[in-house]
Amino acid sequence: MADQIPLYPVRSSAAAAHRKRAAYYSAAGPGSGAEWPSSRYQLEDESAHLDEMPLMMSEEGFENDESDYHTLPRARTARRRRGLERFVCGGWKLLCTSCCDWLVNICQRKRELKARTVWLGCPEKCEEKHPRNSIKNQKYNIFTFIPGVLYEQFKFFLNLYFLVVSCSQFVPALKIGYLYTYWAPLGFVLAVTIMREAIDEFRRFQRDKEVNSQLYSKLTVRGKVQVKSSDIQVGDLIIVEKNQRIPSDMVFLRTSEKAGSCFIRTDQLDGETDWKLKVAVSCTQRLPALGEDSDPPIHESLSIENTLWANTIVASGTVIGVVIYTGKETRSVMNTSNPKNKVGLLDLELNQLTKALFVALVALSVVMVTLQGFVGPWYRSLFRFLLLFSYIIPISLRVNLDMGKAAYGWMIMKDESIPGTVVRTSTIPEELGRLVYLLTDKTGTLTQNEMVFKRLHLGTVSYGADTMDEIQGHLRNPCPQMQSQAGGNNASSTPPRKAQSSAPKVRKSVSSRVHEAVKAIALCHNVSPVYESRAGVGGEAEYAEADQDFSDGNRTYQAASPDEVALVQWTESVGLTLVSRDLGSVQLRTPSGQIQTYCILQMFPFTSESKRMGVIVRDESTAEITFYMKGADVAMSSIVQYNDWLEEECGNMAREGLRTLVVAKRALTEEQYQDFESRYSQAKLSIHDRALKVAAVVESLERQMELLCLTGVEDRLQADVRPTLELLRNAGIKIWMLTGDKLETATCIAKSSHLVSRTQDIHIFRPVTNRGEAHLELNAFRRKHDCALVISGDSLEVCLKYYEHELAELACQCPAVVCCRCSPTQKARIAKLLQHHTGKRTCAVGDGGNDVSMIQAADCGIGIEGKEGRQASLAADFSVTQFRHIGRLLMVHGRSSYKRSAALGQFVMHRGLIISTMQAVFSSVFYFASVPLYQGFLMVGYATIYTMFPVFSLVLDQDVKPETAMLYPELYKDLTKGRSLSFKTFLVWVLISIYQGGILMYGALLLFESEFVHVLAISFTALILTELLMVALTIRTWHWLMAVAEVLSLGCYVASLAFLNEYFDVAFITTVTFVWKVSAITMVSCLPLYVLKYLKRKLSPPSYTKLTS
Repeated sequence: MADQIPLYPVRSSAAAAHRKRAAYYSAAGPGSGAEWPSSRYQLEDESAHLDEMPLMMSEEGFENDESDYHTLPRARTARRRRGLERFVCGGWKLLCTSCCDWLVNICQRKRELKARTVWLGCPEKCEEKHPRNSIKNQKYNIFTFIPGVLYEQFKFFLNLYFLVVSCSQFVPALKIGYLYTYWAPLGFVLAVTIMREAIDEFRRFQRDKEVNSQLYSKLTVRGKVQVKSSDIQVGDLIIVEKNQRIPSDMVFLRTSEKAGSCFIRTDQLDGETDWKLKVAVSCTQRLPALGEDSDPPIHESLSIENTLWANTIVASGTVIGVVIYTGKETRSVMNTSNPKNKVGLLDLELNQLTKALFVALVALSVVMVTLQGFVGPWYRSLFRFLLLFSYIIPISLRVNLDMGKAAYGWMIMKDESIPGTVVRTSTIPEELGRLVYLLTDKTGTLTQNEMVFKRLHLGTVSYGADTMDEIQGHLRNPCPQMQSQAGGNNASSTPPRKAQSSAPKVRKSVSSRVHEAVKAIALCHNVSPVYESRAGVGGEAEYAEADQDFSDGNRTYQAASPDEVALVQWTESVGLTLVSRDLGSVQLRTPSGQIQTYCILQMFPFTSESKRMGVIVRDESTAEITFYMKGADVAMSSIVQYNDWLEEECGNMAREGLRTLVVAKRALTEEQYQDFESRYSQAKLSIHDRALKVAAVVESLERQMELLCLTGVEDRLQADVRPTLELLRNAGIKIWMLTGDKLETATCIAKSSHLVSRTQDIHIFRPVTNRGEAHLELNAFRRKHDCALVISGDSLEVCLKYYEHELAELACQCPAVVCCRCSPTQKARIAKLLQHHTGKRTCAVGDGGNDVSMIQAADCGIGIEGKEGRQASLAADFSVTQFRHIGRLLMVHGRSSYKRSAALGQFVMHRGLIISTMQAVFSSVFYFASVPLYQGFLMVGYATIYTMFPVFSLVLDQDVKPETAMLYPELYKDLTKGRSLSFKTFLVWVLISIYQGGILMYGALLLFESEFVHVLAISFTALILTELLMVALTIRTWHWLMAVAEVLSLGCYVASLAFLNEYFDVAFITTVTFVWKVSAITMVSCLPLYVLKYLKRKLSPPSYTKLTS
C-alpha cells in the first residue's frame, strides 16, 4: 500500500491545521479523552474573551462590600504582611523574580505561534528550524553533571559548613590535628552521592536511547528507508505498523484498513485504555495506485480526528502520516513538567537543627574568647575555638542518614508481603511516614478498567448475573415478531409491525421485550469486531482479508469506551453476536445461526454535553427504519415516555456502584426519515452555529421514545481497594481522586470504592464559567458540612484563577474530594496547591503517562505497574504492582523509616555534642586554651569504628511489630505531627549531652592523680562505654545484629588500646584503679538516665506500649 502513494512535493499550507492545533492545545474536545490545557500555546483572542466576562464588581468591591461576598474566608487578605517586613521582603522578591524572568526570557525565547508550511516528503525545503525528535529525561549533561550534583549537595547548610571547616585546615595558623580527620568523611559523602547520581543518570540515558533508536519506515522518492525515531523531521512521510509507537505528532494520510480509519491506544497520553478512532484525510486515502503527472490543488480542512499523537500506539492496520510537530513541540512533551529534585521533610528539619547548633557553636566560642579576656590576636583564638567545637555539628550525620536511607530501600524491596516493589528515589523513604494528602488516579489505579455486565432491568423484571440463562432461553425461542422477520423478504410481514408501532400501546410479553432490549444493545454502539490475520503481516488489506479467521475465538472488539465493549460481549454471551461492522452496515448472528444485516443510515456519537449516543438503522430483511438511543439517565429521562420506575432503579444501581445506561427506541416511517435527513444535511452545511442547528434537528427525533431497558455495568475495583482506602483514612490521610473520566463515572467509583462513605453527602460543584458564578457556588458549598466535594476540571480552573486560597481552604476541610475531567497539568497544579496552601506532605499515585506530572509534582510519587504501561512507575519515586500494597508501604515501612531516621539523627548529634561539651570543660579548666582534648586517630576512631556500628544499628529498631502497625493505623496519625524529631526532643538530647559530657570530664579530672595522660585514658574509655550504653538505652526492640554491633565495637576498642601508645599509658590501663574509675564515671553518667526512662515508661507510657503489652 505504501509503495503506491504518488510522491510529489505537495505544498500543503497548514494554517487551518494551526488554528485547530491552537484550540487543541488549549483545550481538546470531549472526543479526545481528557482536556489538555497548556500554558505555552494560547489563543490570540483569549484576552479579549476574558474582557467580555461579566465581572460582578471590582477587586475592592469583593473585599469591602457588605453583602454575601464578605462571608468567604479572607485567606488571601489575612496573609498579607504589614510594614517594613512586607516592604523589604516584597521588594527583594520582586527584584529576584524580575531578574530571573529576564534571564529565562533571554535563554528561552519562545517562538510565536504562526502557520507553518509543511512540504510532504521534502523536509529539507522547510525554511524554519524545528526541534529534534528525541526524548530526553536526563537531569544533567556531561558538562553540568559535576557542578549540578555539587550544587545540590552544598545548598544544604550542613555540607557547606563542613566544606568551609575542611578548607580552613589549609591555613597553618588555624590547623588543628590532621587533614584527614576533616577531609576523609567529607570526601566519602561526596563520592557516595556522585556515584549514586551517576548510576541514576546512566539508567535514564539508556532508557532514552532505547526509545530514540526505534526504527521506522520513511517514504522517499527512492522508496522506503529505515530511519531512527530521533532523526525524524517535520515533513517526513512515516509508516507506522500495528502495535508500533507513533514517534511524533502527525496528520493521518492513509491506512491499510478498508474503512479509511484506524484505532489508536492513548493510555500513555491521557491514561484512558479505551481506543480512539482516527480517520484518514479523505483526499489522500482516495489517491489512486498510480499518480498522474498533474498536480491539482486540494483544499481540505483538517480536524482533531485526522491527527495522530506522539507516544500513542497504532491498534489496527498500518498507517502513513506526515510529521507536523517533533520533540519538545509534541503534545505529550508539552503536557509533562521537568522533574524536580525531591528533598525529604526530615532532611529540612535536620537542616534547621544544624543551624541552631551552629548558633550554639558560635555563642560558645564567643563566651570562651570573652572569658579569655580578648588577649592577643583574639579573632584567631575565636576561629580556633570554632574549629575545636566543630564536632557539635557532626559530618557523620549525612553519612549515617544516607546509609540508613539505602537500608530502608533494601528492606522495602525485600519485603515478601509487597512483592515487585521498587525504590527508585532512595533519598526520601521517610516521606512515606509523614503523608497527609494522597492524590490518586481512578482508571487502572483504583479500578482494573475491566467492565463486567451485571444487571438488565426491563421495568417489571430485573435480570442479574445469576439469571442471565433466562435471557438466553428467551432468545432461543423466537417470538412471533422475530419469526415473521426470519421469513426473508416477505412483504406481508411489514404492515403489522408498522401498525403496532402507531397503534395504542398494548402490554408486550416479557419475551418480546427481552428480544427488543438485547437487539437494541447489540446495535446501538460504535464497537468494531476485529479478526486477527493468520498470515501475520499480510501486506495489502485485500490479500490479508482472505487469510483472516472469522471464528468466534479469533474475534476481539475495539471501541472508544470499555463500557460499550462490555455490552457487546454480553449480547454475544446471551446469543446475539456482533459479527461484522463497517461505516455503513452491521451484521448480527442470532442464536439459531442466522445472519441479520442492518444498514447504518445515521450515527450520532456520544459527547460529554449530550451524554447520549444514537443510531438510525434499516433492517435489510424488512426495510424497517428504527432510531435507537442510549445514554445517561439525566439525559434520557426527559426523552423517553412517562414511566414510574426509571429514576428509582437508576438510584438503586448507582448505590451498588454500577454505571447505568438507559436504552430507548423509536420506529420511523420512510417519510419521517427522509424529512429528517434533508433537514439534517442542511444543518450540517450551515456556516454559523452549525453545532446548535445540528443538535436541534436531532432533538426533533428525540421525542416520546419507547423505553426498552436499563443496563448496569460494573468497573471492577482493584483487589482490596476498599480496605486499603479505609486503612489510609483511619491513619488520618485525606484522599483526593483526580481523574480524566466523566463526572458520573467518577462519582460512581468514589461510592463503590468507599472513598465516600454511604452516609456522607456529596456536593457536586455546578459548572462555573466566570468569577461571579464561582463566588456564589463557593458560598453555597461553604454552608455544607462534612460532605464530599465533586468538581470538574473546567470549574476548578475558574475557581483557581480567582479564589485559589478560598477553594483550597474549603476543599481541605472535606473528608474526600473528587476532581473529574482533569488534565495532567491540572493534576500537577492541585498537588502544588496543597503543598503551598497546607504545608503538609502530599503523595500522588498513578499508573499512566497522564499521571507523570502529578507524580513528579508531589512530595512523594508512587507508580503502579498496570495495563497502561510503565511510564508512571518509571517516573515515580516508588513503584508497586498493586494499589493494596500502598497500605503496608506507608503504615509499616514509611512509619519505621521516619522513626528510625529521627532516632538516628538525634543520636549522631548527641555523639557530637557530648565530645564538644568535654572539650569546653577541658578548655575552661586549663585557662581557656584553644588546645584539642583528643587528637588524630582518637577523633576519627570515635566517629567511626568505636561507635559507628551500634549507632547505625538503630536502623533495625522498631517500636511495634508490622502486624500491629497494620492493625492500628491510628499509630500513623501521630507521625504527621512530627513529634519524633522536634525542637523539644532535640533540647532533651542537648541537655543529656551536656550532663554526660560534664560528668565524664569533671569525673576524670577529679579522679586522676599524677599524669595528665591518665585523664585522657579514663575520660575517653568512659565516653566510649557511655555511647554504647546509650544506644542500648535507646533501642526498643533488640535484633541479634544490634548485640553483635555492641560487642564488636567494644572488642575493637579494647584491641586497639594496645596500639594507642602515643595517646595512652598502657601500663596504667591494665591496673584495677583504671577499671574502677572508668566504671564509676560511666555509672554516674548513665544510671540516672536509665532510672528516668523507667519512671517515664511507668507513669506516661507511649501509645504503642498499650498495644504491645
